[in-house]
Amino acid sequence: VGDGAEALASAPIYAPDVVLLDIGLPGMDGYEVAVRLRAIPETRASFLVALTGYGQPADRARAREAGFDHHLTKPADPDELLRLLQTWLRTRKSGAGTAVAGREASNSANIAPE
Repeated sequence: VGDGAEALASAPIYAPDVVLLDIGLPGMDGYEVAVRLRAIPETRASFLVALTGYGQPADRARAREAGFDHHLTKPADPDELLRLLQTWLRTRKSGAGTAVAGREASNSANIAPE
């Protein structure tokens, strides 16, 4: 979708398992979209990945507070994104949940406290 409002409108319809979300969106930033996605029953457990140009420690902390599971800074390495999603999928299949997937993935992308 093209912006935060469209993401929020389509989220209950599609109930995505994974959301790749930019922070710098028109109208409503990705932080606010993440907070709102966490409040929607259909996306409460979605794996939220910030895919953004904002990569400073304060940006990562704000992403964590907004409810993102992971943070990748543009230009993101496609192989790193693939590894992250594969780890999430393996964790999901084992029933361990999304928080574990974020911790098991590459430390360079994880939004754990720095």
